[in-house]
Amino acid sequence: MYYSTTYPSPVGMLTLACDGSHLTGLWLEGQKYFGGSVAGELTPAHDLPVLNAAKGWLDRYFAGQRPSCDALSLCPAGSAFRQLIWELLQEIPYGRVVTYGEIARRAAARLHRETMSSQAVGGAVGHNPISIIIPCHRVVGANGSLTGYAGGVAVKKKLLELEGADLSGLFVPASGTAL
Repeated sequence: MYYSTTYPSPVGMLTLACDGSHLTGLWLEGQKYFGGSVAGELTPAHDLPVLNAAKGWLDRYFAGQRPSCDALSLCPAGSAFRQLIWELLQEIPYGRVVTYGEIARRAAARLHRETMSSQAVGGAVGHNPISIIIPCHRVVGANGSLTGYAGGVAVKKKLLELEGADLSGLFVPASGTAL
């Protein structure tokens, strides 16, 4: 059984989901793949310790503090490859960005491969079921494009601004399928 609650944030209403012990999802309203990692119904529950801990984490994050992903019990559902990519996302420092290619190089090294497809990495990043806390918004295109955020590029930009990231070399693409 999965439980959920909502959280009003500066980037819109968020839905948080858990299995009772671990955070399993965090989605922005209208986000691509919303709830996709949860098998079954979400039962409203507004006072579970794991959900309260996640809300506290979000309070600190949106207040400009730098809470650690390690402070929460996370359990995103996904393949071994996606789990690896989500672990690598958690290693990106607050206020910094890395490219999909860099994540691909890091994944290749962990898997003892010579190369890894940036597109495969992009698919795993895009299916991250715990947005913001697992910071997929910190991944950008090789050319500085802010493309590829399931919650929308405007939200990605706002999150990076909140973190004080250097956006001087980054841009919002004029068109594309990953907007």
